[in-house]
Amino acid sequence: MSLGSSLARSLRTVAAAAGVGAETLLPVDANPVPADWRHVTKVDPETAKPLPVAYPLYLRHTDAVSVGGSSAVTAENTEETFRLLARAPVPAFHEPSEARHVTERTRELAAFLALPEVLNGETEALVGTLGEGLAYLRDEMVPGLLRERLPGPLYRAVGDPLADLATSWLLEAAVFEAYIVQNPSSAAARRSGVDESDVLSPATARERAMVADRHLDSEVVYVEYSGTYGGDEAADVLRAVSESVNGARVWYGGGIDDREKTRAMLDAGADTVVVGDCFHDVADEEVEVCARAVEALGVAPSAADIRSWFDAEVDPAGTAAARYLRTAPGVDDPEAAAERALLAALALCFGALPAVVPAGPGRSDGSTGDPADRTRALLSGMDADATGRLEAALADDGDDALDACCARVAAALSDADPEPQRVRHLSLSKLSVSR
Repeated sequence: MSLGSSLARSLRTVAAAAGVGAETLLPVDANPVPADWRHVTKVDPETAKPLPVAYPLYLRHTDAVSVGGSSAVTAENTEETFRLLARAPVPAFHEPSEARHVTERTRELAAFLALPEVLNGETEALVGTLGEGLAYLRDEMVPGLLRERLPGPLYRAVGDPLADLATSWLLEAAVFEAYIVQNPSSAAARRSGVDESDVLSPATARERAMVADRHLDSEVVYVEYSGTYGGDEAADVLRAVSESVNGARVWYGGGIDDREKTRAMLDAGADTVVVGDCFHDVADEEVEVCARAVEALGVAPSAADIRSWFDAEVDPAGTAAARYLRTAPGVDDPEAAAERALLAALALCFGALPAVVPAGPGRSDGSTGDPADRTRALLSGMDADATGRLEAALADDGDDALDACCARVAAALSDADPEPQRVRHLSLSKLSVSR
């Protein structure tokens, strides 16, 4: 080996050692996933799992939203989910189950791209899916974008190098989630080839987490029980994992549906809990509550009528809304927050309905007028602070955000909507009202 080569190698070794030292010894946090996230809400783009119509009021209590699902997910419903979440007061990131769910639009709207890699599944779950995704980006998505933006001769001259560069940049900018899948009965386990023999003990989970953190440079180590609460077993795994990682965040997902479970997993070592199913339950509940209210009150009731019916017919403490809000550590009074959000859903519903369905004989008070103005009147009539609360939740989207939200609700309820795919991911699109 020449003196120059030897010196260069020595310098690279010193630089690498300095980098390792900076990561392990100095208080430098280079992880792009915020350390202060405690609660992430998982949203499935599947059309059968719509967002609650009052979603900004719920999502203001979470730290971030993860968008992704395993069945009936398409690029189109993923884009629509991100368009809606652009009005949420917290960042939304994309965790795609297939590479083709990643589009130019989702990349624009997502805070970052999170790529899963399963530490205790088949090799395909660790590198095969990633390889397929990279091939799609390099061979199809990126070249397609470049062809749209570059003149033909220029693309033919520099297209390949630019595609290589853009693909490498996308990969460098992505966040990697190293999953430890612990529920062999789950869809996640079936996709990644995890069976009973692959469930990890705390000691083995610790070893895999160290590999993810130190060798794979994974930003997140995700202990996943996928719909089932892991309890004491998960707590033991979390303690082992959290004590072994240096730069990675430790997340827990599975069966979180109350405050005690959230606190238990955080106390065991999770930096963040991920909540999914109970959020989509809120959307189903909104449809059910609004349908009952419409049946009882007609199309255009007053704020006093709505409030009186709600007080008599709905117990906020027993709602899916309260159950979801109890999982968020920062919510001091989940029942009161649930009450406000459900009343907002009713106001959005009854604010929009007169623009879609005639109010009927003798009830012309709500048959005309702007849905946003009527919604504001109903909100302020039921709760003096409710209008400001909803507008504040939408504030990041501009001064007319509530007007735009009300217009979307009216479109979702209307058979005349020219672009139904753009609003069918709101809960009230499922509301059946005589037109």
